[in-house]
Amino acid sequence: MNIYTGNLSYNSGVTELTAAFENFGEVSSVNIIVDRETGRSKGFGFVEMPNSNEANAAIAGLNGSSLDGRTINVNQARQREERGNSRRFDRY
Repeated sequence: MNIYTGNLSYNSGVTELTAAFENFGEVSSVNIIVDRETGRSKGFGFVEMPNSNEANAAIAGLNGSSLDGRTINVNQARQREERGNSRRFDRY
């Protein structure tokens, strides 16, 4: 299951996020989203857990908890909606 984790401290890294989620089960991947230009964290990321029961336990246990001094938001990730590009034109 893919899990969204928001309101992360800009100092939180993959190690801290992995450690928090491993308390609930196996973590297969952690991805913290960073700004392309600055390389600075955008304050959210995604954690992949292969076992749904463990993932649901992590969501219940970590949502609203404190990580690196911030109250984090944790829930099941939703499919990203396609964004239209209004500046794109077809060429003929």
